[in-house]
Amino acid sequence: MPKLSETDLIINPDGSVYHLNLKPQHVSEKIITVGDPSRVHRISSHFDHIEFEMNKREFITHTGTYKGKRLTVISTGMGTDNVEILMNELDAVFNIDLKTREVKKDRTSLKIIRIGTSASIQEDMRLGSHVISEYGIGLDPMIHFYQFEMGDYEKSVAQKLQDTLDLPYPPYCVRGSDELIDLFKDNMTLGNTLTCHGFYGPQGRALRVPIRYPNLIEKLNYFHHEDFWLTNLEMETAGYYGLAKILGHEMVSLNAIIANRVRNKFSKDPNKVIDSLIKKVLDKI
Repeated sequence: MPKLSETDLIINPDGSVYHLNLKPQHVSEKIITVGDPSRVHRISSHFDHIEFEMNKREFITHTGTYKGKRLTVISTGMGTDNVEILMNELDAVFNIDLKTREVKKDRTSLKIIRIGTSASIQEDMRLGSHVISEYGIGLDPMIHFYQFEMGDYEKSVAQKLQDTLDLPYPPYCVRGSDELIDLFKDNMTLGNTLTCHGFYGPQGRALRVPIRYPNLIEKLNYFHHEDFWLTNLEMETAGYYGLAKILGHEMVSLNAIIANRVRNKFSKDPNKVIDSLIKKVLDKI
């Protein structure tokens, strides 16, 4: 494979990747990701010590140790557009020589765990629960810009959802890492997570402007394909799963349920819900 051009892989003057501002020595092969930059400190405050910090745009990175285990936590901001930058540049840090811009022959497979907030779309899913995403179903178009193939089962789920919602384009469906799902499944609800590319209209919220799918939550609540039901929605999971599959990394999304869209209820203490999930992850990873 020829070396990458200066505009395909942009390297900063200090030799780090463009957006994340990271070099290989700055990052562990075990990575926790969060959307909210302020959540990075909520996690790293549990570390024994922090060896490295980087603040670049919405991408805040802390690397340190927790009970002797080296970990990195990085924030992405919201949405699969930011996830796309994160996943490509993390992969580049490990699998591309940043000096020569040549792809390495020996590839590193990362273990990436998303800790995020999410809303339930099932009435009986209580506030404060933790959902592990078996599948991510993307309503965003990001993955269609990559060579990506779904299996027959995933295609059938995606096609039925497109028909149900009358979408003008196909969604995508991807399974998370079996290894990481098995690691974290204790004391969590196994679910299927819908990823939306917006917080208001794309999630069925109407403020001042009419939306195209006013009955979105009701349709998602009832949607199923055989025994496949949607449990919750957010803005990143499917993008993570699709890119992890393409790039060869292990990825799982863990969701703190702070809202129930069917019952129109929001958690009175969302930080307590996310903090308990953080502790679960640190003790398991």
